[in-house]
Amino acid sequence: MTIHWCGTGLSSGPGLRRLINAGHKVVVWNRTVAKAREAVGESATDIRAYAIEALAAALEPGDIAISMLPADQHVAIATLCLEKGAHFVSSSYIAPEMRALDGAFRDKGLVSLNEIGLDPGIDHLMAHDLVARYRASPSYHAENVLSFTSYCGGVPKIANAFRYKFSWAPAGVLKALRSPSRSLRNFSELRVNRPWEAITAYDAPLPLAESFEVYPNRDSYPFIADYRFDPAWKLRDFVRGTIRLNGWAEAWAPIFREIEGLEGRSPAEIDAALTARANALLQENSYAPGEPDRVVLFVSLKAEREGKPVFHETWAMDAAGDARGTAMGRLVSVPVSLGVEAVANREIPAGVHAAPHDPRLITRWMDQVQGLVQYLDRVDHLA
Repeated sequence: MTIHWCGTGLSSGPGLRRLINAGHKVVVWNRTVAKAREAVGESATDIRAYAIEALAAALEPGDIAISMLPADQHVAIATLCLEKGAHFVSSSYIAPEMRALDGAFRDKGLVSLNEIGLDPGIDHLMAHDLVARYRASPSYHAENVLSFTSYCGGVPKIANAFRYKFSWAPAGVLKALRSPSRSLRNFSELRVNRPWEAITAYDAPLPLAESFEVYPNRDSYPFIADYRFDPAWKLRDFVRGTIRLNGWAEAWAPIFREIEGLEGRSPAEIDAALTARANALLQENSYAPGEPDRVVLFVSLKAEREGKPVFHETWAMDAAGDARGTAMGRLVSVPVSLGVEAVANREIPAGVHAAPHDPRLITRWMDQVQGLVQYLDRVDHLA
């Protein structure tokens, strides 16, 4: 079996090197071979220029192809895997076009494992764990009222005036600000056209005890079923969102106004304007060589009965870049590498899947995550 790792961008290095150093047979694919060599050093011996035609010629039955390329490339590679009898892995959200391949992957006994990075990925594992713990707890009761929140974000370890530094494609950050969101707040659906219209405060649990700004991201509703919330449960809040340093909204207010001013323009004009603005922001707010980034993640489940909390636990994680690389790179790519090994070991069933519910895998992978961060714990607020 050969592992084909496609793409060696900012979020690929640590997980890719982990697979190579563990002795797996890995072919590294990247559009620019020299950049791939910079990313993996001397550990990789087989680096090739990426083109889907070249990948097609190299894929063999039973191989695993990992796409760390832009999201619009994933379905094409997954489809190629189906044709070649290979498995597919990606850290990205499952697009409808990927979901549509589920039957084909099942029929061929192949796996398409997605949403196995940081967010989505580690956050899913935390959510699965909390729901399982709640179901097994003595506090479980049909009359409980539940609230769930999941907030993740990359923020500068050393805060700047802009309250943000770019650790991934800057244009993607700005384009995400144009995306509407849907979440559940106080038993009602909350639809928001722009993130800054729904910013609230979030107080991290002890021992972190730090306040942040948060806002809902994308569509939270599908994850109610994905996290196996019983449809009969009384659900007050369900929010998956993004976390930012305090002061972010104020610092970004001019950017918000610029984005609002793009309404009515053509998609091409909007894309050009956002790309130009993003490139300018990157010059002013990029990480200096060796400067540590930071990733924070908080996933919480609370159950109340008659207005009093009976179950309230939060997974809290705080990570910073160090000599091993950026926090973002470690926390995206190492879970991907764990997913690859699980596929190779036949621990993931055939079909299109996100991060697994299997408690054995969750425990094993969270133990691995523990070694990647400065702080990770499951906080019991009622203890």
